[in-house]
Amino acid sequence: MNHQLDSVLRYLRDNGLKVVTAESCTAGLIASTLAEQPGVGPILECAFVTYSVDAKVGVLGVSKETIDRCNLTSEEVAREMAEGALRISHANLALSDTGLAGPSNGDSDIPVGTVCFGWSFQIGDTDVRTFTETRKFDGERNEIRKQSADYAISRIWHYHNELTGSGK
Repeated sequence: MNHQLDSVLRYLRDNGLKVVTAESCTAGLIASTLAEQPGVGPILECAFVTYSVDAKVGVLGVSKETIDRCNLTSEEVAREMAEGALRISHANLALSDTGLAGPSNGDSDIPVGTVCFGWSFQIGDTDVRTFTETRKFDGERNEIRKQSADYAISRIWHYHNELTGSGK
């Protein structure tokens, strides 16, 4: 991912994007991956690791009703995590994830390796545009976490280009 990470960081810098992460199953790995490269200070605003329901609700403002209705592993929760992180930071791009890295799925019927992502972009002072996806990754717990972090980072340019209409 090193060459790809260089490209992503250059893209973020060139497009004036400042990142906040709201991470659950990756537990800070998205922010940590971005921070592997020197000079990331102007790009990475902050990171929230909100592993528990209480943290998602209390820190990011995720609705308990959304969690109850949709499940913790849902695009709806990923959306609210990303939008919450934007609200409480000075970033203009939020990346979020929530999912099941394993080794088991507890009492859920959602398969291990299922991760939901959100990418929220602040447009101007009040407009926010959010994209969400669900992916299924294979492997052991930390392999799923690493794949998830890499995937979240790799899709930034796709959604930013979709938003701005460039790159088509």
